[in-house]
Amino acid sequence: MSLHAQDLSKHQWKDRLILIIASKNNQKFQQQYKELQKEPEGLKERKLVIYQILPEKYKTGFKEKNWKKSTELFEAYNGKKSDFRVLLIGLDGGKKLDQTKMLSAKKLFNIIDSMPMRQAEIQKNEQ
Repeated sequence: MSLHAQDLSKHQWKDRLILIIASKNNQKFQQQYKELQKEPEGLKERKLVIYQILPEKYKTGFKEKNWKKSTELFEAYNGKKSDFRVLLIGLDGGKKLDQTKMLSAKKLFNIIDSMPMRQAEIQKNEQ
């Protein structure tokens, strides 16, 4: 899956994306959001942008009041029609992880840190 939703294509080659998708604002959705919110430095270091996506609206980041009305992202990225999903999209726009259970920040960071592009970033920063 590549970045085919208009709004996400602007991130390609600049940001990695975490899409938290739920059919309604439920407990898993809130827990996933809180898990990632605890790690702002780790998210920033790995160029991660968080998208919270519900059927009728979405928002980015951790600001509480910037919901945008749209069904496009939900329809585009909840193809399996699950009530909760977490997707990781890489710098290249490709899907790197797709799961229907909570994702710990530690697991997320380990996945990203093992990617070739992230390894190159780490080496570049060490020089």
